[in-house]
Amino acid sequence: MLYKFARAFLFARDPEWAHDFTIHRFSQLRDSCLLSLLRQNLPAKPVTVMGIEFPNPVGLAAGLDKNGECINVWDALGFGFVEIGTITPRAQPGNDSPRIFRLVEHHALINRMGFNNKGVDHLVDEVKKSNFKGVLGINIGKNKDTPVEQGKDDYLICMDKVYPHASYIAVNISSPNTPGLRSLQYGEALDELLAALKLRQSELAKIHGKYVPLAVKIAPDLDDEELAQVATSLINHNIDGVIATNTTLERSAVAGHKHADEAGGLSGRPVAQSSTQIISKLSALLKGEIPIIGVGGIDSAEAAQDKINAGASLVQLYTGFIYEGPPLIKDIVNRLKL
Repeated sequence: MLYKFARAFLFARDPEWAHDFTIHRFSQLRDSCLLSLLRQNLPAKPVTVMGIEFPNPVGLAAGLDKNGECINVWDALGFGFVEIGTITPRAQPGNDSPRIFRLVEHHALINRMGFNNKGVDHLVDEVKKSNFKGVLGINIGKNKDTPVEQGKDDYLICMDKVYPHASYIAVNISSPNTPGLRSLQYGEALDELLAALKLRQSELAKIHGKYVPLAVKIAPDLDDEELAQVATSLINHNIDGVIATNTTLERSAVAGHKHADEAGGLSGRPVAQSSTQIISKLSALLKGEIPIIGVGGIDSAEAAQDKINAGASLVQLYTGFIYEGPPLIKDIVNRLKL
């Protein structure tokens, strides 16, 4: 009930203002005794994925807390794991505003943020200040002005800096809002990137005395042949996990909406089916060799269960959380059958 009032206040305002307002307020609470007022007590539902024990299978997807400023708040709300980022080596402002659009009738968003963030060093400082002991994923990307041909260097810079602080590292090669980024999902470019990341992972594991898994985040817009090629590359390079999926460029589900033709990635309920289909096909291709984290259009326990039934081992929330609020976490954890 409380979230309905909060949502009414936030949805009456510009989407990016509402996001920034929420993150700012949450960041003020992270070290406060008032944090206990947000805490949800959830039943333990542990699951082990990528060699990591997650207290429950419901996580926060990357994008909501790009700079890692509210980690303790997400933990208090009951998320079993928190993924922050996408982060880049250097701070960058992202694309011009307006760059977030609500499609309320569809329980959806379109965003073209463009990896706006304060840079990897700032994120690492925030992680250190949080003293967070839970499962933390850190999502890494490349700067907009870094040529795609040199993109792997940006990923390696970020990987070096976040490795000591991450439970797992997510490699974002599927955002539609950085020019050329999605080309890294294909062929030789993908193989070259994955080979470089796995080599650095091995080196860093020796330096830090711990193995931090790598998960690759893919788009929902891959056709069957492209998906098969991606699956083969993931297996060949011994990638630890795959996150399916990012936002979509497809607009058929929201055709006719006043924002339907806005550039950017569509998220929320309209992407649920295509994301689940990708998970199902990917699960068949991977044959259990690589676990899948399911994300895309999860705004109910039933939608989360669909992802698990399709082959996901964990799920993540973003747009559904914005529309439904903290009660969604509790409902999914209580009702999800693994």
